[in-house]
Amino acid sequence: MTKHFLLGTAGGLALTVGLASAAAAQSTTLTIATVNNGDMVRMQGLTDDFSEQNPDIQLEWVTLEENVLRQNVTTDISTGGGQYDVITIGTYEVPIWAQNDWLVSLSDGMSEDWNESDLLPAVASGLSVDGELYAAPFYGESSMVMYRTDLMEEAGLEMPDAPTWEFIREAAAAMTDRENDINGICLRGKAGWGENAAFLTAMANSFGARWFDEDWNAQFDSEAWSNTLNFYLDMMEESGPASAANNGFNENLTLFQQGKCGMWIDATVAASFVTNPDDSQVADKVGFALAPDNGLGKRSNWLWAWSLAIPSSSDNVDAAKTFISWATGQGYSELVAENEGWANVPPGTRASLYENPEYLAAAPFAQMTLDSINSADPTNPTVDPVPYTGVQFVAIPEFQGIGTQVGQQFSAALAGQQSAEEALAAAQQLTTEEMEAAGY
Repeated sequence: MTKHFLLGTAGGLALTVGLASAAAAQSTTLTIATVNNGDMVRMQGLTDDFSEQNPDIQLEWVTLEENVLRQNVTTDISTGGGQYDVITIGTYEVPIWAQNDWLVSLSDGMSEDWNESDLLPAVASGLSVDGELYAAPFYGESSMVMYRTDLMEEAGLEMPDAPTWEFIREAAAAMTDRENDINGICLRGKAGWGENAAFLTAMANSFGARWFDEDWNAQFDSEAWSNTLNFYLDMMEESGPASAANNGFNENLTLFQQGKCGMWIDATVAASFVTNPDDSQVADKVGFALAPDNGLGKRSNWLWAWSLAIPSSSDNVDAAKTFISWATGQGYSELVAENEGWANVPPGTRASLYENPEYLAAAPFAQMTLDSINSADPTNPTVDPVPYTGVQFVAIPEFQGIGTQVGQQFSAALAGQQSAEEALAAAQQLTTEEMEAAGY
């Protein structure tokens, strides 16, 4: 009897181990490369919901700073390395990489309730080639002015819904209080095509500047670029934070949340972070306005979407589509709302979100975000005609390298290592050389 029981137990253990081994063999592991911003970190914290629904799919995360992420992902996908199953990329990369057959189409194979037709047209069009979607937007954004309503009132000024750059500079000077460590304005200074070069390119559009003329000749030797960069540098010297050349999106977000910025012009997606009382010391003192202009018909707002895509080199396409359907679907928005409130739902991707009364009531920035996204025109981004698309970038493969090099020149000027004229001369030379080498 005892022997029979022991043998039965041993057999049961063997069966259990065998079943566990079989389950492990059938399990799929997805390696996901993403950026270290607040929305993506929040997603990682909510993936227990995905794992409960999909116990056969394991998730491994590679979370990187923006510039490092771009470098790693670009190297891997261009060489067919196959290191990642899901990658976080933006509106710049998607059409270029899709045309190179580096990405898997998402126009089929997604979950039944994912609903591609609900995506905002302005965002979806930037992630599509020949009518096929190659990345699913996790959040969409433009840029806008976020400002301290209390400091604006103390300065005796009132922020217009559509301010000019001259007003921004005047307000920044009036709100600056060096003794109390309050900077009138915080803007990107960290070098990178997606950091300071993105901001300054969008700003330059409103000054009448452009990267290239219609014959692909670099335009950094133009008066419009000189006006743009000198205005930026002078305003930052008057009213910006110390060591601004080291500050990108995340650094300026922290400064604003700590009450150290009177104004911050950056991505609309930041609105939920600066108005969240758990993170922001000034959550109840924030107003919003459109990105500034100069009366030339172009505002300085961009258009972008951080999106999830599948490299063609992935061996786990079906599982990757299952994950992307979860992370970018309407159900995920409801999950965030349930855990952290409607104001923290990833914005700028779905029309249904901007028809949801609960979201509109919880997010005072919702309409300004939608207006900013809809007003950006990547096919006609500048005052004078250009041969490229893209608002804060130029949609050609060479831009990633050229944009970062130009951003380094601008950052050096902000750090006081060279003048605006020297930075623009260097930008003109290196851009011309790189474009000629590329055959333009």
